[in-house]
Amino acid sequence: MTAKTARAAAVALAAAALTAALGGQASAAPVPQPPTATAENRAAAHEAAAAPDTLATLSRFFAREGKVSVAAARPRIEGDAVPVSYLAPDFVAGKAGAPVARLEFLASQAVSSDGQKAALWTAKTGAGWQVVNIATGDDEFRYAALGAAKLPGGTVFREPQIDAWYVAGGERVLPLDEDAVRAVGPAGVSLGAYRARVATAYGDKLPGSAYARRGLAGGYTEAAPSAAGDGAGAGGGPGVVLAGGAGALALGAAGAVALLRRRRTAGG
Repeated sequence: MTAKTARAAAVALAAAALTAALGGQASAAPVPQPPTATAENRAAAHEAAAAPDTLATLSRFFAREGKVSVAAARPRIEGDAVPVSYLAPDFVAGKAGAPVARLEFLASQAVSSDGQKAALWTAKTGAGWQVVNIATGDDEFRYAALGAAKLPGGTVFREPQIDAWYVAGGERVLPLDEDAVRAVGPAGVSLGAYRARVATAYGDKLPGSAYARRGLAGGYTEAAPSAAGDGAGAGGGPGVVLAGGAGALALGAAGAVALLRRRRTAGG
């Protein structure tokens, strides 16, 4: 089992666990409001991550493969919540002044007594700040640190379609992982060149496109919010997810949580 596939299984399990443990609240898709990682928002995200019900769910999450018992897991939250941004649809569409990425959720790092790590995805939903997903590993925090070291003050973001992580600043986009290196080369590309690449790759699949309206298999779909990770949208709006065999790209409103579940469970 690859690390990405393992993360997929864990994410799917976490979705069900959160729904049961938090009274069904995990079905709400993330809606960052306002879409900024202010100190107040980080504190609220940390509070949601450190809540007793969340820690109890984490104990079961870390014990799922028998590596540690539920009683012995003793999960803790380490550090501050970090912003997690994804490639922005307005940037792909070429909207004037659009940033390359937009905030999707805040992530808090959970660590068990035996050293297992997980990311708690927190967002402001219609019911307030909540943990909306748990994902194994430490990608969100590792790439945030790598990006800060490689381009201080830059924006770290993920291109979900190919599971690539980058940091952007000024007029440059630099790769942070192997997927990104394959996409833009080890030295990165100009911001304009990156936009041209993503516009070619995804420009005809944005919300409102003929591709989206046709609802083709493996294309964008509109679905009601669901704890099972079937392409949830927020506030009744569409959750636009490209779920093709190579991966998934969330370009609709608040598609991040459904996106990673779908991509990982598809073995991307």
